[in-house]
Amino acid sequence: MKPAIMVVDDDPAICELLTDVFSEHVFDVCLCHNGGDALRLAQMRPDIALALLDMMLPDINGLLVLQQLQRQRPTLPVIMLTGLGSESDVVVGLEMGADDYIAKPFNPRVVVARVKAVLRRTGALQNDPAPARASGMHFNGWCLDTARCLLINPQQQPVTLTQGEYGLLLALLQNARRVLSRERLLELTHSESLEVFDRTIDVLVMRLRRKIETNPHQPSLIRTIRGLGYVFAADVTQTERAA
Repeated sequence: MKPAIMVVDDDPAICELLTDVFSEHVFDVCLCHNGGDALRLAQMRPDIALALLDMMLPDINGLLVLQQLQRQRPTLPVIMLTGLGSESDVVVGLEMGADDYIAKPFNPRVVVARVKAVLRRTGALQNDPAPARASGMHFNGWCLDTARCLLINPQQQPVTLTQGEYGLLLALLQNARRVLSRERLLELTHSESLEVFDRTIDVLVMRLRRKIETNPHQPSLIRTIRGLGYVFAADVTQTERAA
């Protein structure tokens, strides 16, 4: 069955563009031009695997739509579509649990790549070819399975990560013990994005700390280096095994 993508945008040109590009990549596209229709469709179509949500809608503010979707479908991934200069909306949306954001104008191939990354992480693209070798990154009893985009805690339980959280954690683990500026982290996690915002890194760090730190208010893993950025302050080992 083709994964269903809900596109929520009142711009006919953007809707047509995304419909064409997703159809080429064998996705089922559902279009909504306002927030009310999106909320109704999300309830009626449990097969919808992901929502692309514009923050500027004619009837309801996109952040309110995001909030309602989080209540109706808490496991539904949402990628925000934002206009230039919408940093505050992006920050609030990430704080509310959005998976990722893409700034307009965008490259359609970037949108498809971001959507596929999220769907692989959630398992909706299970038919994608598996990598020849699967690898895991281990720290303090945790394991980030980079083949399945899955975080496993020391109790061997999966911990849900959004695409943004996964990308940031991977960048930190790959550069463990190195101080990374916000600008460098943006480069590592949003290299394909046309518009990125400095404060999004702070929001994602806050969200990651809530999930992996014993005390998020006194973090021992993701430490802030005042005036410089962040450092992952634990040793990381990498293992590889046949898939």
